[in-house]
Amino acid sequence: MKQFLDADFLLRTETAKQLFHDYAKEMPIIDYHNHLPPDEIAANRQYENLTAMWLKGDHYKWRAMRANGVTEADITGDTDDYTKFKRWAETVPYTMRNPLYHWTHMELLNPFGVKQLLDKDSAEFVYGHCNEQLPKWTTQALLQHFKVDTLCTTDDPCDSLEHHQAISKSAFKVRVLPTFRPDRAIGVEDVAAFNAYADKLGAAAGVNTDTYTQFIDALRRRHDYFHANGGRLSDHGISTFYAGNFTAESLTASYAKLRKGQALTAEEADAFKAGTLHTICEWNHERGWVQQFHVGAIRNNNSRLVSKIGADAGVDSIGDWQVAQAMSVFLDRLDKKDKLAKTVVYNLNPAYNEVFATMVGNFQDGTVPGKMQFGSGWWFLDQKDGMEKQMNALSNMGLLSRFVGMLTDSRSFLSYSRHEYFRRILCNLIGNDVENGELPGDIKWLGKMVQDISYNNARSYFGF
Repeated sequence: MKQFLDADFLLRTETAKQLFHDYAKEMPIIDYHNHLPPDEIAANRQYENLTAMWLKGDHYKWRAMRANGVTEADITGDTDDYTKFKRWAETVPYTMRNPLYHWTHMELLNPFGVKQLLDKDSAEFVYGHCNEQLPKWTTQALLQHFKVDTLCTTDDPCDSLEHHQAISKSAFKVRVLPTFRPDRAIGVEDVAAFNAYADKLGAAAGVNTDTYTQFIDALRRRHDYFHANGGRLSDHGISTFYAGNFTAESLTASYAKLRKGQALTAEEADAFKAGTLHTICEWNHERGWVQQFHVGAIRNNNSRLVSKIGADAGVDSIGDWQVAQAMSVFLDRLDKKDKLAKTVVYNLNPAYNEVFATMVGNFQDGTVPGKMQFGSGWWFLDQKDGMEKQMNALSNMGLLSRFVGMLTDSRSFLSYSRHEYFRRILCNLIGNDVENGELPGDIKWLGKMVQDISYNNARSYFGF
């Protein structure tokens, strides 16, 4: 029987072990999509305790605790931090076969050196042991420890980017770059919230946003501002792609309707989103940016918890919108004008893996290796089974060797263990094929392949 979480964790063959230990393990990290707070990096925050570092904001853990019967007061409420940690420790044994069980123990092992399993009996020791080390594990120290080369945060167009500016002027060597996330600029379902955002956007850009032309000008000014501050990516969280027919006149009319406080019809909303996103994507192409689309989440399902906690409460799930036809129209509109930027699409519904993998293949144009990327297993799919299915779909329909690899998509500085997790799964997948006689045992080439997927492809693709 293999020991849990030993040096060869998840590596089932000798080839897999060789690929991981000799080639993948020590590669640096480019984390091109995450939700880390740039203010905490700029301030080099030292956390007051393990709960503050590890549990606050982690809706994966919150979901597991709720499923285990933990009251909300002990998850997101006013209960003291040690009690919240104990409730998590009591939950951990019940997470076996959930990726949280792997991630939890990988994050305790690295960087804290904890080899003991976390449960109610070990909670006091683990909490004390890790808390003693917190003075040395500041945010910047953790990023350096995990060999992070570059990371890209997720930022609203209205953000001042002051913390990014402070980091870039400091002696800190890790590149921390902003990502343009204009989701609220197409959030037309809540008319009052949209209008408040349009006003905020205008204030940030220093222009009025009374008309659609002015609104787009404000967005463009902020896009320019992000570029001047190192931004090279946009990111879009969408339920599905938008393919409504739009004209300059229809966009102007819909915006005017919104500014009068009137709701759009479903058809008008789809066209407004399609047209506004299309314009942003043209800027991405013009600037040489990469655009990312995170597709398929149905968010904020539990209105009671959302009203109590707010968004990102851990009550989101996989949606089931039809996506293929609209994705085709959206990408083709840009491609017809030769304004389709490098694009990464992330799928949340595993039933659509092959749809995404084949769709991106339609728009490869020979200008950049892997210009169109089927992104890594995202959110509910960033676990062993989900990663393997994503990589198998990509392998069958495209070129795994040109894949830009893993990202954390996390709010926690301890989540860089997920890059190790991904690399072990990748090496095991390839190693199994070699030892089954399905791939040649060309370790030099395969080693290069896993290093490319782990780091080199992203470095070339994003061009930081």
